[in-house]
Amino acid sequence: MSSRGIDLNLRLYCKDCKDPIPNIVENFAAGDLICGNCGLVLGNRIIDTRSEWRTFSNSDEGNDDPSRVGGVADPLLGAKLESTNISRRDGGSGTSRALNRTLSKVQDVKSEKQLVAVFKEIQSMAERIGLPKVVADTAKQLYKKAEDKRAEGEKSLRGKKQEPIIASCIFIACKQQKVPRTFKEICNLTKVPKREIGRCYNLLKKILYTQEPKVNSDDININEIVTPDTGFARIDSFIERFGTQLGLPANIRKSARIVALNANKASTLGGKSHITLVAAALYFATHLLKEPKSSKDVADVCGCTESTMKSAYKQLYESRDKLTPPDVPVDAWLIP
Repeated sequence: MSSRGIDLNLRLYCKDCKDPIPNIVENFAAGDLICGNCGLVLGNRIIDTRSEWRTFSNSDEGNDDPSRVGGVADPLLGAKLESTNISRRDGGSGTSRALNRTLSKVQDVKSEKQLVAVFKEIQSMAERIGLPKVVADTAKQLYKKAEDKRAEGEKSLRGKKQEPIIASCIFIACKQQKVPRTFKEICNLTKVPKREIGRCYNLLKKILYTQEPKVNSDDININEIVTPDTGFARIDSFIERFGTQLGLPANIRKSARIVALNANKASTLGGKSHITLVAAALYFATHLLKEPKSSKDVADVCGCTESTMKSAYKQLYESRDKLTPPDVPVDAWLIP
């Protein structure tokens, strides 16, 4: 070992040329490190460490203009964020205005900006009620499909307002990603009436998913449009979410799921909505396990009327021996 100690420097050199002063070329376009003498590729997938800021300004005034070269790519927008923009700072010659007018004739700038604005609104709404990113992305995809259909000349979408379409897309996305929300929750979020969302929901199902059943927008059970094999998955999700909001322990939520499952299989509540079934099952389970909640609290959290929930509860009470878990005794805590 020399008096200067160990040389810990890392040196990159060409194993063919073995030049002590290598001529290494960084090809950022290809992502390669190349020997400038013999052309041997020494490395790939290198990271471009250069500044992403522009190093020039829009005029000859010498002012700094460190604008970013572009935003983060959005796969849902595709090339719509890659449109050309012309600066208006040209010293007042009017050339840039003329160029912008010409550009607007060949680019659908307005629709692009509207789509970006809608995507931001969907993302904001999803974040407000704690929906995961996958739901927001799905809603954006559905909205983009609907807009593409409109652009293709779909007559049923002509004149449709933007707000009901956004609300319906969020509702469908929640359903598809198995984090369901009721129509009432979507109404409160988007401020769109339930009937408008219902009509738009049917319209989008007809256009995007022709195999889906039609829904009556005047039906009180419109917030529970499900297929037979996914029905209880939604009920289970609602019980878990509403039970947590009510502060119910795991054993009560489990009992409510069993009651709801048995009632659903036996069609105990007939044509009642799943939300009503969930509310009645939670109310039933809290009394069954001696931790009762008021009917008003349960109805408010679940988003149904107190009278409707009580009516459903009475039907569950009449069939209590068939619905309750086998290890839980049915005693006087269950009120008739």
